[in-house]
Amino acid sequence: DVEHSRAYIDQLYSNDSQKCFQAVSELKFAVIGNVREKGSIIEQGIVVRLLQILRTPDMDAILKTEVVTVLNSLAKGLPEHASSLVQAGLLPVLWEQLEACVGGGGTNVYIQMVLCCLRSVYRQGCAPPPPAWDHKLLSTLIQHGYHPPSNQECVANILAHACKTCEQQQQLVEAGGADLIACMLCSPVTRVQLPALHCLAAMCFNNERVSSIVSTKSYGGKAVPDLLVGLMARDRPRELQLAAATSLTFLHRAGALSADDPKIIFKTLQCLVRMCRRDREVWERVEAANTLAYLTEVSTELQRTAAMTDHLILTMNDYLKDTPTSATNIPQPLCVSPVSNRQYENPSTWPELMLEAALRVYASLGANDEDIRQKVIKTEGLMNTMVTALSAASPPVQLAAVRCLHSLSRSVHTLRTTFQDHMVWRPLMTVLKTSNSEELVKVASSTLCNLLLEFSPAKEQILDQGAVEFLCGLTRRPHPGLRLNAVWALMNMAFQAEHRVKASILHHLGTDQIFRLLSDNDVHILMKTLGLLRNLLSTKAHIDQIMQCHGKEIMQAVILILEGEHSAEVKEQALCILANIADGDMAKSAIMSNEDVLKKLMNYMVIPNVKLQTAATFCISNLIWNVEDGASERQNKLRDMGVYKLLQSLMTTEDTGLFDKVKTALQQFH
Repeated sequence: DVEHSRAYIDQLYSNDSQKCFQAVSELKFAVIGNVREKGSIIEQGIVVRLLQILRTPDMDAILKTEVVTVLNSLAKGLPEHASSLVQAGLLPVLWEQLEACVGGGGTNVYIQMVLCCLRSVYRQGCAPPPPAWDHKLLSTLIQHGYHPPSNQECVANILAHACKTCEQQQQLVEAGGADLIACMLCSPVTRVQLPALHCLAAMCFNNERVSSIVSTKSYGGKAVPDLLVGLMARDRPRELQLAAATSLTFLHRAGALSADDPKIIFKTLQCLVRMCRRDREVWERVEAANTLAYLTEVSTELQRTAAMTDHLILTMNDYLKDTPTSATNIPQPLCVSPVSNRQYENPSTWPELMLEAALRVYASLGANDEDIRQKVIKTEGLMNTMVTALSAASPPVQLAAVRCLHSLSRSVHTLRTTFQDHMVWRPLMTVLKTSNSEELVKVASSTLCNLLLEFSPAKEQILDQGAVEFLCGLTRRPHPGLRLNAVWALMNMAFQAEHRVKASILHHLGTDQIFRLLSDNDVHILMKTLGLLRNLLSTKAHIDQIMQCHGKEIMQAVILILEGEHSAEVKEQALCILANIADGDMAKSAIMSNEDVLKKLMNYMVIPNVKLQTAATFCISNLIWNVEDGASERQNKLRDMGVYKLLQSLMTTEDTGLFDKVKTALQQFH
C-alpha cells in the first residue's frame, strides 16, 4: 500500500545501515519485473540517494551490492529509465566503484553486480560513449574480463556497445582488448562468445590498422581468423555463425583478409548465403543479407561467386514476396548485434527490413558484372518493386532502392530498355528534389549521371523535369560528393547536346560558378568541370555562339588552369578546351588575338610530357587548318613566332600519337 511504500522509502535516508538495508531490499522486490514501479521510483528522485549510498566511504558491501542490484533492475526497464539513470550520474559512480574493486577492494558478487549494471545501461543504447576512453578505466574493465563467465559476458557486452569511434577502436586494441576477445572466443560458454564476436566486429569495422593487428592475434595456438572459421561451423548456434561471419566480413573489408582468402570466399560467403535461406528466422535472414551485401560490395570475384551460390538471386526474390509479421519470432536482445539493437522489436517493420536487405544484395551483386546485372533485372517483379520503393516512406528502403538502381544503371542495355519501360527517371527526380538526406541525394545524383549518358533514351525526359536548374543548384552544395555528381551529370548532359541545352546550362550555372568549380580543392570536381567545358565547346556553330557570349570568361578560366599549380592531367584538359575553341570559325580569334596564350601553347609543345605536347600541337593544327577562311594569315603569324620550326623539331619524337599530330600540323602550312 501507499503508506507502507512511503515508510520504506523514508527508511532509505536513515543513518542506521540495518534500516537502510531493509528499505533497499524492499525496494528491490518492488521494482523487479514491475516497469511502472521502476518509473515511479525514478520520478521520486530516489536514484540520487542510491548513488549517495554507493559513494559513502566504508559502507557495508552487502548493502552496496543490494543498491547496485536495484539500479541494475531500473536500468533493465524502458530505455527512458536507463537514460534517466545516466542523467542522474550513474556511470561515473559505477566506474569509480569498479576502479575501487581492483586489488581486492570489493567482493566478487559486488564486482559482478557493478558489471551487470554497466552492461544493462550500455545495452539500452543511451549511454553516451566518451570521445576517448580513459586508459586506466579501460584497462580495469579488460582486467575484469578475464574472470568468471558472468563477468566476461558483461565486459564483452559493455565494450561491444561502447566502441563506436575510430579512436576508441585503437584505444581498445592498445589496452589489450584484442587479446581479451581472442581468449573469450575460446570460452565454452556461448553467452560469452557471442558478445565477444559483437565486440570484435565493433573493433574492426572500417579500421584498417586495428583489423591488421586483430588478424595476427591468437589464443591456444590458433589465430583469430581461424577461431572465427571454427565458430561458423554448422553445428554451432546460428547466432554464433552469423556473428563470426560478420567479424570476418569486417576484417576483409578493412583489408586484413583478401577476397580470394579461402576463409572469405569459401567459408564466410557460403555461411552468409546459407543464413539467407527461407527456413531461417527473419532477423537472421535480414542480418545475413545485409552483411553479404557489404562483403560483396566491391569485389567482382566475390560478386560472381555469390551469384552462383545456392540460387542466391532467387533467394533474394523471396525477400521481396515474404511478409512475415509473427511476434513469436522476435529475437532475444542478446542474439542481435549492438548495431541492430531494437530493430526487430516491431514485426510490422519486418517486410521493409527484408526489402531493404534484398535490394542491397542486388545492388552489390550487379555492381561490376553485366551478366549478373541481366540476371538480377530479370528477377520477377524486381523493377516494379524497386520503382515503388523509390517512393517509400522509409529512408533506408529508399536508399537501398536507389543503390540498386545505381548499380543496374551501369548497363547500357538496361538504360535503353528496362529503365525506359519503367520510367525510372520520374521517381528518381522526385527523390532528388524532395529528399533531405545527403547520402540519398548523393547516390541518386550518381545514378542520374548514368541516365544522362548519350545512349540513354531518358535524357530528354529528364531535361523536361527541370534537371538543368536542379543540377546547377547542386553544384553549390557544400558536400564535395554532391558537387562532383552534379558537374558529372551536367558534363554528360552537354555531350553532343543541342545548343538550347548548352545555353541553358551556361545560363543556370553562370560563369562565376564555373570559376568557383575550377578553384575547387577536389581535383575530381576540377576535372569534370573541364570536361563540361569541353562538351559545351563542341561543333563549330556551338563553339562560335558560346564564345561570342562567354569567350572572355572562358579564356580566363583556361588561362587560370594553365598558369596554376596543377597536374599534367588537368592541364591536358585545359589544352583540349583550347583545341576545341580553335576548331570554331569565329572563336579562333580568341586565341589568335592573345599572344600570351599562343606563347603558352608553344611552351607546352616543348615541355617533356607527351600528352601535353600532343594536346598543344592539336590546338595549333586546328588554328592553321588550311581550308578555313583566314588560314594563311594565321599560318604566317605562327610561322613568324617560330611555331613551324618547333613542329619540325618534334618530328624526331618516338611517340606515334604525337608524331601523327605534328605531321598533320606541318601539312597545313602552305
